[in-house]
Amino acid sequence: MGTVENASDYVPTELRPQASTSPRTCWRPKTQDNPCNAWSHRCHIQSPSPNTDLLVGRTVAIKDNISVAGLPTTLGVPATLFSHGSYPVSDVDSSVVSRILNAGAIIKGTSTCESFCASPLSFTSASGLVHNPHLRNYTSGGSSSGSAVLVASHALKSKRSGAWGETVELAVGSDQAGSVRIPASYCGIYGLKPTFGLVPYTGAVSMTPMIDHLGPMGSTLEDVAILLEVMAGYDGFDPRMSPETPLPSQTTPYLSILSTLRHEISSSPRPGKDFRVGLLEESFSLARVSDQVRMTVTRTARDYFKAAGAAVVGVSVPMHLQGPAIWTAATRPSMSSHLCQGLPSGHLSYLPGHARLRWPPSQSTLDTLKANNPAVVNILLSELFARNMATQGLEAKAHRKVFELRGYYCGQGAAGPAHGCRD
Repeated sequence: MGTVENASDYVPTELRPQASTSPRTCWRPKTQDNPCNAWSHRCHIQSPSPNTDLLVGRTVAIKDNISVAGLPTTLGVPATLFSHGSYPVSDVDSSVVSRILNAGAIIKGTSTCESFCASPLSFTSASGLVHNPHLRNYTSGGSSSGSAVLVASHALKSKRSGAWGETVELAVGSDQAGSVRIPASYCGIYGLKPTFGLVPYTGAVSMTPMIDHLGPMGSTLEDVAILLEVMAGYDGFDPRMSPETPLPSQTTPYLSILSTLRHEISSSPRPGKDFRVGLLEESFSLARVSDQVRMTVTRTARDYFKAAGAAVVGVSVPMHLQGPAIWTAATRPSMSSHLCQGLPSGHLSYLPGHARLRWPPSQSTLDTLKANNPAVVNILLSELFARNMATQGLEAKAHRKVFELRGYYCGQGAAGPAHGCRD
């Protein structure tokens, strides 16, 4: 072990910093230039010779748990929680960053993320509150709070006067339990959690491999489609990918498909006549769902899809009610090992070597976490509880239950396909 400990680290050619039109420098924006606190660090990175023009000239922000060479990774936590007491600077470009640059985009910086990416709201980042651009002092959702705000601010800039600071057209977020979709919803933009394994997670800080996703965010469906087209595809490093993951050269042309669909819809008085839409009954009967929200969502969904000509039916998957318990048992027993200690999953993978946190946690660490984001304390204690109190093999059983639940979602019961649903 000492041989490896004392050896130089390895950075694959594919993850080395992409060439830039100017030296990579970064800075913390001034308060007046960052009115919603959506920026973590600013920069201007552009490839001098992109491979495609899919994103040429488009501006992009990268969530601050995704490696951008030359920029610090803060993970939304105080610098004192990192192993050297300061924010580590990445020496790699994550796979998605390399692809975005090679598509001609301009990366304008890293966006503020919530503490450890473990909050659906926007008050836990070490840099402070991230304000909703529609209404200051209200939450923008999380944990990809900064990414959503920067895109929403860009859309609002053309409609309202005000001090918006630098904004972007597109952004990348990460999503384990809603962290792209929630802030997109709160800020009035589009955010997509892609199919698991479609977009490489290489170079991003993991929460736990089974639920790690990187996803596109934009103010239009077209923006989300083209960014997904650029980001998707096998990279050779991410064990989350499967034989169903396409090579980058064979990625689905999402923008073209969307354009064709738009044309078909615009030329039809009842564009949904060939669709049958199911409303999952159990999803509206979970504990603590507001009656007002339940009625509003179901009524709006039914009215909208029926008006478009679609058939709307109720669908029942009773096992859906066990979903939260299965999710917890399948992830929490080892989540702090991945998120707080940076341990690999056991499958060959490339984790960013710079983002090392202090371990084991001290009383000072716990005090800091309690003050900033108590949910992380829960993550730490959940692993200790599972290790000392839960039945041996619980996490493995929960993973098996995931396959069972997936089968029911596919409409094939517990004998459904292990690899997922197919048409």
